[in-house]
Amino acid sequence: MENTFFSRIRRSIFGGPINPETGRKRKQAVFNNLILHIHPRAVPEQTLKFTHTWGLGGMAVVLVMLLLITGILLKLVYEPFPGTAYDSIILIQNDVWFGQLVRNIHHWSANILVIVVLLHMLRVFFTGAFHHPRQFNWIIGLFLFFFVLISNFTGYLLPWDQLAFWAITISTSMVEYIPGVGSWLQKAIRGGSEIGPESLKIFFTFHTAILPACLVILMPFHFWRVRKAGGVVIPRPAKENQGTERRSVPTIPNLVFRELVVALVLIASILVFSIIFNAPLEDKANPGFSPNPAKAPWYFLGIQEMLLHFHPLFAVLVIPLLVTTALILLPYLEYDSDKTGVWFISQKGRRMGIVSAVLALAITPIGVIADEFLMDFSAKLPGVTPLITNGLLPVSIILAAITGFYIQIKRKFFATNNEAIQALLIFLLVSFIILTITGIWFRGQGMALAWPWRIGVME
Repeated sequence: MENTFFSRIRRSIFGGPINPETGRKRKQAVFNNLILHIHPRAVPEQTLKFTHTWGLGGMAVVLVMLLLITGILLKLVYEPFPGTAYDSIILIQNDVWFGQLVRNIHHWSANILVIVVLLHMLRVFFTGAFHHPRQFNWIIGLFLFFFVLISNFTGYLLPWDQLAFWAITISTSMVEYIPGVGSWLQKAIRGGSEIGPESLKIFFTFHTAILPACLVILMPFHFWRVRKAGGVVIPRPAKENQGTERRSVPTIPNLVFRELVVALVLIASILVFSIIFNAPLEDKANPGFSPNPAKAPWYFLGIQEMLLHFHPLFAVLVIPLLVTTALILLPYLEYDSDKTGVWFISQKGRRMGIVSAVLALAITPIGVIADEFLMDFSAKLPGVTPLITNGLLPVSIILAAITGFYIQIKRKFFATNNEAIQALLIFLLVSFIILTITGIWFRGQGMALAWPWRIGVME
């Protein structure tokens, strides 16, 4: 009988003494039990169709695991001090075996995770998977998205280069406009009045300890809520009179095999992308020299763009607070019918969604250009505080226009509340995407509007 250290460990797990065939079966049983702690024993066959979920939830899990693994490897070399942080990144890239590749995987996985989680939330919304009994899980998903954003944000500063330093400086300066607690909150985030050693220490602690712990704790709770609600919503046809035969199949291998394929394809794609494209790294941070333009991270550029059009109080606090409140209340609004599992609610809902997207694509750029060159409420209303001319007045006009849009599109299409709310969300989402794209590619020196190919020439 084997009596080695490892054989005793093996026997304590699988029992013993065992022959090879029995051992294989027991190991397989342990693996299956582990999988079935996450998934139900059987799943509806209709939910296995890739285009129903696009594998986005599983992709998010894979990306988080990649970030945890590569983050631990980077942490072995990285030094979170202003005098050595940048040099440690150079050391990782040039002198550590596969260091550049590990950093590239970490960087691109983090950015892709933001997009994947956003798309996952949109998939949940557009398939009606936020209705009863999944309302609270929608709230948990919002928190997970928030933690992913803040995790990216805190990691953005760690390379301590010009890009990171000034992006965080711009982003944290927005917080100052929050009345009452803005200055205090800004100092708490920065660890002082300026970005410096304390800022790097705070960001490093949150990025490498607090936020990963929040994600690791909240994600299993999110999965458990999905399983408690009966798993992924079962897809249904748009027309009520079209019945669907519901048949369950074993989770192993039907679901597990598909998840494995998606995970391997995603990992391979990120690996190839990371070999071709390096994570950005500019010159070492120089607090005395600001680049022009200085931009926030891309996922906050929509808010920075709004700062150019609205009073800071409305751009930083009022509008984001209204949108966040609407997203939290979304599952608890009154709906005309249960359309859980139906993509875009109905054929009419799809047409309304297309109309909303086209209108947003047309109106938002026109509004940006008009505000840049034509509209100036401050000049037309001299002596009136900017809080009204650049804040309350334009926001009130936009809210009135949004309300009118909701009423008119519901009346024109004889739409249900479900369809009208979906059309409104699509309009707002596309508008914000346009603002983000404008901030990324169409803002040059002094944050003035410019064609992308002209920005490079001016710089």
